[in-house]
Amino acid sequence: MNNPYILLWLEGPLQSWGFDSKFNRRETLPFPTKSGILGLLCCALGYGGEQREFLSLFSDLDLQVAAYSQKDQNGRLIKPLQLRDFHMVGSGFNDADPWQKLMIPKTVAGKPAVGGGAKLTYRYYLQDMAFAVALEVPANWLDTLVEALQNPIWDLYLGRKCCVPTEFIYQGTFNDSAEAFANVEAILADNGKNRAINFKVLQGNYPDLGDSFALNDVPICFGENKQYQDRSVTVILETQE
Repeated sequence: MNNPYILLWLEGPLQSWGFDSKFNRRETLPFPTKSGILGLLCCALGYGGEQREFLSLFSDLDLQVAAYSQKDQNGRLIKPLQLRDFHMVGSGFNDADPWQKLMIPKTVAGKPAVGGGAKLTYRYYLQDMAFAVALEVPANWLDTLVEALQNPIWDLYLGRKCCVPTEFIYQGTFNDSAEAFANVEAILADNGKNRAINFKVLQGNYPDLGDSFALNDVPICFGENKQYQDRSVTVILETQE
């Protein structure tokens, strides 16, 4: 028996799908990562911590993404733009206030840092994008996952907690990815979305179709010490008439 696919629709003003980020620079890929999608499922289920056993169920299962951009008044795709958000962490606190003093960065010895210790960070976001995600799920987990996505225990967000979805995420269960993506046109039409497909991301190495590369986004465990393994993906640009 083949595993079913669930169709997720990820749309919002901002999304951020982190990859290879450091503390002071939080990058985003132009499409959702497998770790981000499985993290979303964990939120729906209320699963915290490492979740090694749960994540192992999906390590070899398929994940495909189709990206949809807005169209301009002439029907042409609008080029997706990224937002760079500048942060200063640990600045502006009054050391005369006992509570605010606790928020001021300190050295490992607990002493005031030279120059105040404020950290400069840059955080990147995708703007006004939508993604159709076809995720293969274990057949015996289907009902549990669908129930959780429709009635999530924790808030669902698009990569980061500040990225709120503007559409219902769960959009149906299907026999395969082709059947799932065939339903996207109905989503676009029923909701009057002025969007068209920009590119697709297939799991696997298909050099004849597009650009293939390795992506370190298959989670082995979450929690404090996250671990990931590689998978191959192929990005296919869609030709617009």
